[in-house]
Amino acid sequence: MDQAQTQKVLVLGASGYVGGRLVPLLLEKGFQVRAAARNTDKLSCRDYASHPGFEPFRVDVMDQDSLDKACQGCRAAFYLVHSMGPDKDKKSDFESKDRQAARNMVAASEKAGLKQIIYLGGLGEDDEDLSHHLKSRLEVGRILQDSSVPLTFLKAAMILGSGSASFEIMRYLVERLPVMITPTWVHTDCQPIAITNVLGYLAGSLDNPDAMGKSFDIGGPDILSYAKLFQIYAGEAGLAPRLIIPVPVLSPRLSSYWIHLVTPVPASIAAPLAQGLKNTVVCRENTIREVIPQELVSCREAIKRALEHSGRDRDSTCWRDAGEISVPEWTTCSDSRYAGGSIYEIAYQVHLGAPPEKVWPVIEGIGGENGWYYANSLWRLRGLADKIMGGSGYRKGRRSREELRFGDTVDFWKVIQVQKNEHLKLLAEMKMPGEATLEFELQPEGTSRSILVQRTRFYPRGLPGIAYWKSLVPFHNQLFKGMLRGISRKTGARIIKGPIRAGKKDSCRIQ
Repeated sequence: MDQAQTQKVLVLGASGYVGGRLVPLLLEKGFQVRAAARNTDKLSCRDYASHPGFEPFRVDVMDQDSLDKACQGCRAAFYLVHSMGPDKDKKSDFESKDRQAARNMVAASEKAGLKQIIYLGGLGEDDEDLSHHLKSRLEVGRILQDSSVPLTFLKAAMILGSGSASFEIMRYLVERLPVMITPTWVHTDCQPIAITNVLGYLAGSLDNPDAMGKSFDIGGPDILSYAKLFQIYAGEAGLAPRLIIPVPVLSPRLSSYWIHLVTPVPASIAAPLAQGLKNTVVCRENTIREVIPQELVSCREAIKRALEHSGRDRDSTCWRDAGEISVPEWTTCSDSRYAGGSIYEIAYQVHLGAPPEKVWPVIEGIGGENGWYYANSLWRLRGLADKIMGGSGYRKGRRSREELRFGDTVDFWKVIQVQKNEHLKLLAEMKMPGEATLEFELQPEGTSRSILVQRTRFYPRGLPGIAYWKSLVPFHNQLFKGMLRGISRKTGARIIKGPIRAGKKDSCRIQ
């Protein structure tokens, strides 16, 4: 191994779409990688977690001390951090948040004596018409350039790859809308780039003297309109050509709401992306192609690969799984005197004529294309209501059809605990006056049987939350008994006993 490779390389944003794919690439090339994220549980279940060169590291770029510690002992850092929308408390917008994070990075990198920072930002002309989203990316680049540490600034437009937010928006729009009423930006030129080429430029910039202290526009070989890109996708997906009708009345804000309704991408992410679609994003120079030569993937080939990748169920990262996961304290409390108020619960169990290892794959495969094993139309109706209320809606999707790991999204639930053949816990992301979890617990019963417990727990917010829960109890009773029967049918296991009421957890106060 090269001596320089023995000193760690820091990847900030390692749990994100690009970072999650860059880390294994760097490990494959022999680098020691410190993968930094706000929640390292999302990293510990990745395929490369056992690699001897991999070090997960908990960091919050808004916390100077944690960022200082992350940079210590590293010689270079990939800065793949950004915000897509306002904070939940709406006290600050994404621009000010990104600005402060970049300043923290400058201070931390200088203190640690880093030799290089590599930043992936957005492509676009810095003028008055540039979207807030792209302006923020350029501003972060300028702040990092003011550091004494040399910056390699890569500027990209739309990234084509299965799981990227922009690609998934295109996927759902084209697949769901044979006739597309679009804003006039549909004829704006762009220069997309395949995720393979993005990773090639990122990794190729590391320790590259010709890339130190320089900015590069990076793009694929094709310059085309979004309308043309949509038609290419339709062709590669085996769909009929789409009828695209541009209208001038659809503003970026209205476009983001439309994207939110038609695709799984929430308005908070769709809004900044939609605002950027009005800007022409084309490379002004292509010097990166000489500095880091690689075969550029065409838009058609990138879309083809992305569709094949999805079909093989091998998405390593996805936009919906990025970001911080906040696990409410009440879901993990162990003190029976927990002073958080009442927690409501419904639990049923069945005794099955099959061991846990036979039942588990059906539980782990819940949601997405498999559905919820009972009353799928009701789940979709709940998702539609959630979508109308501004929630995530029934996104009908998951990273993998078979495997679940911490942080994965399953339709409108988030995986917050998974233990093979034993336990799966999901946290609801839908809009409601409170917080809810859905759990599946498997216990062996002898050598050829098992007990499956399905438990939903709800922590209400005030009287509206209590009323919400009590009004749904009759529906929940029917729904969860039906789901247990559906799981047994899917498993092919005989129900020996049940569904019957299961005992409540002793770990928290419940009603």
